[in-house]
Amino acid sequence: MGQIIGHKTLKTSRLLKISGSIAITSLLLLLMPAAKLPKKTINEVKTIVLDAGHGGSDPGCNGANEIWEKEVTLDVVLKVGKLITEQLPDVKVLYTRTTDKALKLSDRPNYANKQDADLFISVHCNANNDSRAKGSETYFMGLHKEEGNLNVAKRENSAITFETDYQNNDLYGGFDPNSPESHIIFSLVQNAYLNQSLRLSSYVEEETSKLTSIRSRGVKQAGFLVLWKTSMPSILIETGFLTNHDDRNYLKTEEGQWNVANGILNAIVRYKKHIEKK
Repeated sequence: MGQIIGHKTLKTSRLLKISGSIAITSLLLLLMPAAKLPKKTINEVKTIVLDAGHGGSDPGCNGANEIWEKEVTLDVVLKVGKLITEQLPDVKVLYTRTTDKALKLSDRPNYANKQDADLFISVHCNANNDSRAKGSETYFMGLHKEEGNLNVAKRENSAITFETDYQNNDLYGGFDPNSPESHIIFSLVQNAYLNQSLRLSSYVEEETSKLTSIRSRGVKQAGFLVLWKTSMPSILIETGFLTNHDDRNYLKTEEGQWNVANGILNAIVRYKKHIEKK
């Protein structure tokens, strides 16, 4: 008899957990706005917003106490901007930051939207508890298909905890970085420019792998707050793992950063040619 009661209690407990998850999921679906329809047809590249991940009080990940993510991302972004200005003089380059300052995650896409940008490119560095993990990845907004993709999004999205008002900020649609349900529902949001974002992501991985010693781990999807509300094709580049000896030592160097930047430039050139030929 005791076994039967125990089984029923366990079953009841599971049902309560499922009911709780359904309730949280339903609430998130109500609070979190769906992806907007494209406001415009983007068939040219005239303005690009470059976003150096993290900054200021939010240092990002650390590589063996040798370098911070916020330092690498800013160095790479400034180099990409310089190359674009030199080689694509008809393209306007804007930055979310050019110094070591903190920004809210919501400010980054909002700035791109206000500037009516044609591309938004956010640059980051990866990290993993396993120091053997190495390589670059480029993401666009969407459903994560692997646990590793979700973990990357969780780490990058945790940057909102540096914002003192994030829990009361309706800009994030009730998103809770500590809630598994939040990440699952959030990843269902699709960017209106999914195909263009996918194309640019593919070009970035192809072009950077030609010029750098950092191997490509491919193009992936996940739910990133920084890409959520962009009104243009948008991608997030994980240039390499600062927790890996080889990637870190490469990304610390001027040569490595310039090679990554040139790869990103070449990807932009390819993308620009593709959409403007139509």
